[in-house]
Amino acid sequence: MATVRIGCDCEAANPELVERTVAAMSADVCLRGMTEFFKVIGDDTRLRILAALRINELCVSDIANVVDMTKSAVSHQLRVLSASGLIKGRREGKNVYYSLDDGHVEEIFDDAMEHVAHRCAGESGQEDR
Repeated sequence: MATVRIGCDCEAANPELVERTVAAMSADVCLRGMTEFFKVIGDDTRLRILAALRINELCVSDIANVVDMTKSAVSHQLRVLSASGLIKGRREGKNVYYSLDDGHVEEIFDDAMEHVAHRCAGESGQEDR
């Protein structure tokens, strides 16, 4: 017997498959973490900061110049990125230099860029065949 879902207004074509899928998704606690992750990187400013840090380790002043924002605004975004585990800071004297936290962040960035470039090529009629 299929579980009744409040938001769905149709009958499942394959109730057993639906139930197995729902059970597997419910057991995956990482989905919530992924939601938060995509919220953080979904912000244009934070994505530009990540793009800059993918190229070079930078201090707040340099990041502010790269993204054309105030140091205060950049510092706020750096706190969000740091709390999300996407960047790390290294203190050198009075300055803190920021970089991507690890290779996973760069891989995700590269994969997203490749996906977008592929889609852009397809839209311009240059899709790989």
